[in-house]
Amino acid sequence: MGMHGPEGVSDLLTAPSPAEPEPTPARGRRRRGKGFVAMVVVGALVLVGASGAMAFFGYKISLDERIERIEDPFADIDDASRPAPAPVEGIAAPVNILALGSDSRISAGDPSAWEYGAQRTDAILLLHLSGDRKSAAAISIPRDSWVDIPGFGEGKINAAFSYGGPGLLIQTVEELTGVRIDHFAVSDFESFTTLTDTLGGVEINVPDGAGGSVEQKMNGAEALEFTRERYELANGDFDRVQRQQAWMRAIATKATEDKSDLLKMSQFLEAAVKAVAVDPDLTVDKMLELAVSAKDLSTNNITFLTAPYAGTGRSDDGQSIVLLDRKALDPLMAAVARDELPAYLAQDPGGIDMLSDVVE
Repeated sequence: MGMHGPEGVSDLLTAPSPAEPEPTPARGRRRRGKGFVAMVVVGALVLVGASGAMAFFGYKISLDERIERIEDPFADIDDASRPAPAPVEGIAAPVNILALGSDSRISAGDPSAWEYGAQRTDAILLLHLSGDRKSAAAISIPRDSWVDIPGFGEGKINAAFSYGGPGLLIQTVEELTGVRIDHFAVSDFESFTTLTDTLGGVEINVPDGAGGSVEQKMNGAEALEFTRERYELANGDFDRVQRQQAWMRAIATKATEDKSDLLKMSQFLEAAVKAVAVDPDLTVDKMLELAVSAKDLSTNNITFLTAPYAGTGRSDDGQSIVLLDRKALDPLMAAVARDELPAYLAQDPGGIDMLSDVVE
């Protein structure tokens, strides 16, 4: 499986030093959005339910051996400094997965290959599965969000990955959100087009140009182009995040539309496990456990949203940054930490960018 795309790894992942602003890409140049891949990979096993899980139970050992493992990202984090786990009030403990995208999974997870300042991630997702297994959420955190990075001061959130790898990114997200991370997943993007084609393409609702919408079927390459777009979108990266989420929703919908087709489901899940690298504790057995416990969860029970933001600005050293809206972000994340997100969203709080049925 190719780890590198048509654009060079150095071009996509090389980060500036902490004091340098990132260069602004020339208009028309496209960069990839990737982090949502891990949600689909891990989430696929949850969403297909027990029937889909059993479709490949007989060769799960083989699949487990194929999943790329990263070194334990939690090993060097002081547990006393971490948020407390959410209370267990459902059938099981809630699960929070930090998922991100990188052009090279190996460079993200192998300490011998990782170098300070050499890797960044284009997309970051906080994935929450409720303890009662009746709801889930995918919360995108804009990569340019200006945050406190432990030991480094203020910086873009994706710089945490560059400065200290998965462990520092987990620490940064936990301090920002107050949500305890249970698992970590990172994915490459090239394999995701194959994942889409395995399903025979996906359908995404887009504007029809006359005030309505049309369901557009896309194969892997077409969906890739759809999510690569950035500079022609009215809200730039924020609209691109919604396109990423729409693709994720479309794949989850397509993967679960016919649970009786066990052969198709097995082929999809086999392709899925090849597309992700995870922490040592996120085994196929663990994924199967999640699948069985969430057998009644459907795509209608998944909420897609973006971490509340107040707009964009400039840092003191000239970087273009995203300013998070802490008045909206803090109570949202507190609800996630308490495993009370559906009840909180039912109150219709302001300042939250939810994924709509139709994406621009």
